[in-house]
Amino acid sequence: MRLTLVVLLVAQFMLAVDFSILNVALPVIGEGLGFSLADLQWIATAFALCAAGFTLLFGRVADLFGRRRLFLGGLAVLGAASLAGGLATGPEVLIAARVLQGLATAAVTPAGLSLLTTSFPEGPLREKALGLNGALMSAGFTTGAILGGVLTDLLSWRWSFLINVPVAAAVLVVAPMVLAESRPRVRPRLDLPGALSVTLGLLAVVYGFSRAGEHGWSEPAALTVLAAGVVLLVVFYFVERAGSAPLVPVTVLARRTVAWGNIAGVLAFVTETSLVFLLTLYLQQVLGFSALAAGLSFGVLGLGTVLGGTLAPRVIARTGTRAALITGALVQAAATAALLGLGTDRDSLALLLPATFVGGVGNMLLIVGFMVTATSGLPDHEQGMATGLATMSQQIGITMGTPVMSAVATGAMTGTTVTGILHGIRAAVAVDTALVLVTALTAALFLRRPAK
Repeated sequence: MRLTLVVLLVAQFMLAVDFSILNVALPVIGEGLGFSLADLQWIATAFALCAAGFTLLFGRVADLFGRRRLFLGGLAVLGAASLAGGLATGPEVLIAARVLQGLATAAVTPAGLSLLTTSFPEGPLREKALGLNGALMSAGFTTGAILGGVLTDLLSWRWSFLINVPVAAAVLVVAPMVLAESRPRVRPRLDLPGALSVTLGLLAVVYGFSRAGEHGWSEPAALTVLAAGVVLLVVFYFVERAGSAPLVPVTVLARRTVAWGNIAGVLAFVTETSLVFLLTLYLQQVLGFSALAAGLSFGVLGLGTVLGGTLAPRVIARTGTRAALITGALVQAAATAALLGLGTDRDSLALLLPATFVGGVGNMLLIVGFMVTATSGLPDHEQGMATGLATMSQQIGITMGTPVMSAVATGAMTGTTVTGILHGIRAAVAVDTALVLVTALTAALFLRRPAK
């Protein structure tokens, strides 16, 4: 059982590192492979589109055709794509590698989470496993920012890809020996209309947010794509209502824990990942830190998330998931609000470091509470779907956070001076704080029955 947990956690940690490991290296990659400045964002966007757009589909595929099979297949694709990215000699190969990495992430993450939830019975053991998973995923996101800077400065940006290869190979060797296959006895047909509408809808929404972050929220193309995505998601809902074998049964979507738990999850990832972006901007543009020094500064945040992940199962066991969600959101909101006091000199680090540590603890209570809430009370044969929904919420939150807060910060900046940039960052931090408070209010109003 412990070896099963270790294998699954290592895989999830590697996937989390992948989200942020290239952020610091993007300018260097652009110079090395000849990306134009306008095309550079596609290194991140190509990954995010596939990781978010295909997650729900692959979560259901894991239920239908075997979670271990999809987990191992996705890891093999991830290893091959990482090797291709590390050896790329031009933009086309690198973008193709990022697309494959995104698809692999969309397959491995829900398959791995459903293997985790079905390997441990609902209750304290599962809560502890999800707590460790949440802590390592959040720590992986922070580690990626640090590791990307270290590898790029000391070796080459190519190692931001190549580091995945030996890890994926090691997991592929061990996993077949410790992971049991799980699939339903009777294999239902795949809901193709539902799969098509939700995948295209999610792709449109994620692309619309990415484009709006790059070109502004008034750009017609961004608004058109976002509107098309919303329409497709509405179509998906009605397809699921009428379908005989829906991708996501409407009865599941109607569950309060599933619906509101996932909304809390989206907000949790929107607020924390966007805060990392805002603080990166603050450290480099206001305080003048190098990319490596800025990345290392997030080590404190990583420690906070690890502590929060270890505390979360105990808090949930004593108070329930609803209380953990509310407590985590309030702690995170208080820590984020404290960042409104940041100034233009390096003495502000005395405020930034403890605030990000405390905020990391609160955010991890919130994330683990969301994961437990969104996957509880469902039978094992629906766990792939439930974890697919939870993973989709995570991916959408990560993808939406940066463009939303980037637009807020840019719109509020009063110039390109240090003071002008800081004004924009403070405005975005205030919005971030408000969103965390909305998360606490959502949990208090709509999750009145604690799920233990």
